[in-house]
Amino acid sequence: MKKLLAPLVLSAGIWAVAASSQAAECGSISIAAMDWASAGVAAHVDKFILENGYGCSVKLVSGDTMQTFTSMNEKAQPDMVPELWINSVRTPFDTAVKEGRLIEGAKILSEGGVEGWWIPKFIADAHPDIRTVQDALKHPDLFPSPSNPAKGAVHNCPAGWNCQFSTANLYKALEAEKAGFELIDPGSAAGLDASIGDAFEKKTGWLGYYWAPTAVLGKYEMTLLSFGVDHDKAEWDSCTAVPDCPAPKVNSYPVSDVYTVVTKAFADRAGSAMDYVEARQWENATVNKVLAWMDQTRGTNEDAARYFLENFQEKWMPWVSPSVAEKVKAAL
Repeated sequence: MKKLLAPLVLSAGIWAVAASSQAAECGSISIAAMDWASAGVAAHVDKFILENGYGCSVKLVSGDTMQTFTSMNEKAQPDMVPELWINSVRTPFDTAVKEGRLIEGAKILSEGGVEGWWIPKFIADAHPDIRTVQDALKHPDLFPSPSNPAKGAVHNCPAGWNCQFSTANLYKALEAEKAGFELIDPGSAAGLDASIGDAFEKKTGWLGYYWAPTAVLGKYEMTLLSFGVDHDKAEWDSCTAVPDCPAPKVNSYPVSDVYTVVTKAFADRAGSAMDYVEARQWENATVNKVLAWMDQTRGTNEDAARYFLENFQEKWMPWVSPSVAEKVKAAL
């Protein structure tokens, strides 16, 4: 019996030492839970996996893009931001990476953050000739204005959003008014979402600005239309995104690079947890589904993270080693 027990005790001791070493290696981590849904869910996914799979001690702190980036760059706090939209801080971010203060992890949104003009998939399926915005503008009858069904409608962003300016400028550049379309102010984000829901309920067309990942695109199948041209950054910066640009040209929305970013101090001490940070990414379609579930159930970010971990194991298990995956599943 002693001969049988000795290897088991030794094995258990080695495992305990390894687990303790891993926890000590990882230590305490502060993670920014940004103030929009996809980033908040990602922060809770990271918290659950890092605590239960790697033995880390995780504290979530609230944040937004500029505040969090500035704090990480200047004070090395928090340790990690799961979802940083790089385009909004591109120049100082590139400098911080080059100088070694910040480290790029995984491209968490593998397709990037996507903006553009969309139509319902059922309209795209019924009208295979509509593949570009220009194609859609040939059919005002398919996208009736809620205030004047004799006109077509292009649904804009709410007032005060940057996308309000780009959508208005593209509407002008495309001569959409001449094509029989009105530019519709939704009044609010809720109004914009409601207009899409109403179109699906009535099975009528809808054309306008939206972005991914979002709960709405998880609930309603939409098709992104091409503008028929590549993104022109110089034109975008000098005109497309500028309020009341006098002579806008047709342009495409930029795809936003969205990365997980950590401080150098964290990367240096994280050990195997850094492998997870560099591997963890998901597609917009997956995020859309999780956010739609959260919206429909009125769940929290934490609820949605657990829903993802329980129902999308084929997505997250490749991010970690088999032993870590078993620990996470056991914790669920």
